[in-house]
Amino acid sequence: MFFYVRYTVFYRDLEEIMAERGVDVDHATLNRWVAKYSPIIADRARRQKAAVDRSWRMDETYIKVKGEWTYLYRAVDKFGKTLDFMLSKRRNKPAATKFFARALEVNGLPRKIVIDKSGANTAGITATNRMLKRFGCPVVIEMVRIKYLNNIVEQDHRCIKKRIRPMLGFKSFVSASATLERIEVANMIRKGQLMPVMPVCPICGAGPIAERRQRSPSAKAKHCDKIRHFSQTGGC
Repeated sequence: MFFYVRYTVFYRDLEEIMAERGVDVDHATLNRWVAKYSPIIADRARRQKAAVDRSWRMDETYIKVKGEWTYLYRAVDKFGKTLDFMLSKRRNKPAATKFFARALEVNGLPRKIVIDKSGANTAGITATNRMLKRFGCPVVIEMVRIKYLNNIVEQDHRCIKKRIRPMLGFKSFVSASATLERIEVANMIRKGQLMPVMPVCPICGAGPIAERRQRSPSAKAKHCDKIRHFSQTGGC
């Protein structure tokens, strides 16, 4: 799975490589493995990566799925470290809001977010700030709309585009989402972002040790649960 999403090889190429090493595996089986295990690995990697900077860069890029354009939301910090990613069928306020809530859930509260002049992203940050205010957060996220500051995330798109170009398109949204998630994880490994142990929650401080010490959920933990619900529903 790693070699497929990290390097420019096809499933049939990997089938031949494995056969040369005495492993009999069909290329269709490799495809099923990527679709089944990629979301699990990606979710673990999102929560296991090292700490990132509080200055974020966010943008979306186009991905064609079954002849139609979809939108891959991506965010990196000012040093180019991957924060989060999400494939969406729409480019609108609910999609942007859901992506920002997802990123907050695993990365904590940013100091500022740099975006382009997209109205959907602007509305998404505004909705996120309203959500934080309802949760009692006194600090709002600063929104910066300067295009050249977003060059770092736009350049990072090339790592994704370079890998999916030989794939000649995706046949389903689920398969596209799973494959892109695994490509993002491989990109995070290349950047040296993954940690050997699970970190604590950046919002409520919950972790393997903290959970044993706390018999009842704290107020911060309840806020963390609210943000997690917000990220799953997009504010609905």
